[in-house]
Amino acid sequence: MKKLQRNTEDQKLAGVISGFGDYFNVDPNLLRLLTILVCIASGFFPVILTYFIAWVILPERPRQLPETAGESQTA
Repeated sequence: MKKLQRNTEDQKLAGVISGFGDYFNVDPNLLRLLTILVCIASGFFPVILTYFIAWVILPERPRQLPETAGESQTA
């Protein structure tokens, strides 16, 4: 089951938009552009307030350990 989480590995501010991109399988840059357009059209405050609430409520996705090539997983 997919969880909506902030993606701090691909963040620009808090990882909220990147988290939504991961959840809906959409390019985060497209969502960032759409968010800016909606922000301008709505007068900034509603989008900024919604973003801040999502920042506070959404949990941060655990960081993934990088896998190095050539290392064996067996002991």
